[in-house]
Amino acid sequence: MKLIAGLGNPGAKYRGTRHNVGFEVADLVARRREVEFESAPSEAVVARVRGAEPFLIVKPLAFMNLSGRPLGELLRYFRIAIGDVLVIVDEVQLPLGQLRARPRGSDGGHNGLRSIVAELATEEFARLRIGVGRGDPRRDLADHVLARFDPDEIAPGEDAIARAADAAELFVTDGIEAVMNRYNRKVETETQIEEDGES
Repeated sequence: MKLIAGLGNPGAKYRGTRHNVGFEVADLVARRREVEFESAPSEAVVARVRGAEPFLIVKPLAFMNLSGRPLGELLRYFRIAIGDVLVIVDEVQLPLGQLRARPRGSDGGHNGLRSIVAELATEEFARLRIGVGRGDPRRDLADHVLARFDPDEIAPGEDAIARAADAAELFVTDGIEAVMNRYNRKVETETQIEEDGES
């Protein structure tokens, strides 16, 4: 069984912010599969997709920088292998709307990924980063990611969330290599993030 984890911060205050695109992807996949989130045996909610390719959709309800603990508890509870996990997060070092999938790598400065790496004691899990852009470099980074999208960013943001949901469903059926082949851009940019083991 595979597990799709969308990261974000809980509560209405953070709904619709750049930092919560992982939650939005998880919500969209759940709507598409017509499943509801329920309480989980950790600080998280889980939606179970049954059928030929069963998988779990998870939203940790600890704050972003504490996401590792509830996710680790769920992996142990459901006995899910690291290779069957996809973590979806926002990424300021990618242009708005760009997707970047990797089978492993460092946290790249992302607090949610850092928490998961620390909890699992490994970097060997797949991740899908959704570009939210850096915005005005004079603006505090925390303020940028905790703010909602500007009016001209809403459409490309929604498009990225939809494509990320497509990518998550492809991960379930075909694995991370298929996601990389379909959704990673072929032309690298100056904003490329460098992760351990990337080439």
